[in-house]
Amino acid sequence: MIAQVNLGGSFTLPGTSFTLKRMGYGAMQLAGSGVWGPPRNVDAAVAVLREAIALGINHIDTSDFYGPHVTNQIIRQALHPYPEDLVIVTKVGAVRGADASWNPAQSPTELRQAVHDNLSNLGVDVLDVVNLRRWGEEPNEGSIAEQFTALAKMQQQGLIRHLGLSNVTAAQVEEARAIAPVVCVQNQYNLAHRDDDALVDDLAGKGIAYVPFFPLGGFNPLQSSTLDTVAASVGATKMQVALAWLLQRSDNILLIPGTSSVEHLHENLKAANLQLPPQTIADLDAIATTKG
Repeated sequence: MIAQVNLGGSFTLPGTSFTLKRMGYGAMQLAGSGVWGPPRNVDAAVAVLREAIALGINHIDTSDFYGPHVTNQIIRQALHPYPEDLVIVTKVGAVRGADASWNPAQSPTELRQAVHDNLSNLGVDVLDVVNLRRWGEEPNEGSIAEQFTALAKMQQQGLIRHLGLSNVTAAQVEEARAIAPVVCVQNQYNLAHRDDDALVDDLAGKGIAYVPFFPLGGFNPLQSSTLDTVAASVGATKMQVALAWLLQRSDNILLIPGTSSVEHLHENLKAANLQLPPQTIADLDAIATTKG
């Protein structure tokens, strides 16, 4: 049996019985290139998921528009029937075009279809957590009441246990909380992209989880001489440093680094063992202003 590893402690989602290890797993990379179609090696994808569970991870982030459908089907193949403590968080609000494009799907009818697609492909009767993914490359203001109300109605119908948000502003978080409880917020946030600093702290005060995506800058990884120097000084990779910084940034931050490799999975999880000293944190904090 594989020994479980340090996963950075745990965090209980507000108003739930879900206590998540702070190091989770993001399943987007299980699909093929461009998050489209099946992976070249389904067996390898299954192996990564099973290894994650064996190591103690109990938080998987996914969506039925990954693939589309492919990622959730692989999760079902690898892990169903699911471990009792496993929390699968999915997101709705987009669809894939036949040309592999990413397109908004924000109407109540489209959101309902997305929820049913997730239920079917994951092989469950109720979804643990569903995030409303606001459309756009960056959070933009505008009401989300219609969309969040549609999800709240599905929650009342027993299709969803808990609700979250993705790619949203602080005002939209408060608008949603007036409709139904919000247990987590998933936005872009990392060493260089610090627009959500105040939101992270505000959510921490409310006991709400903050789940950053693109921990090293996304499809164009952060190029920083400071990060290079810090990584070399502590004997870690740049990704490990970026993840460790996030873990130390706030106790309500939960991580979902993704990979299609068992080796890379182990490498990512080692970030939980990396304790960055105060001066190193200060040096890394400066990246947001210097970008160098």
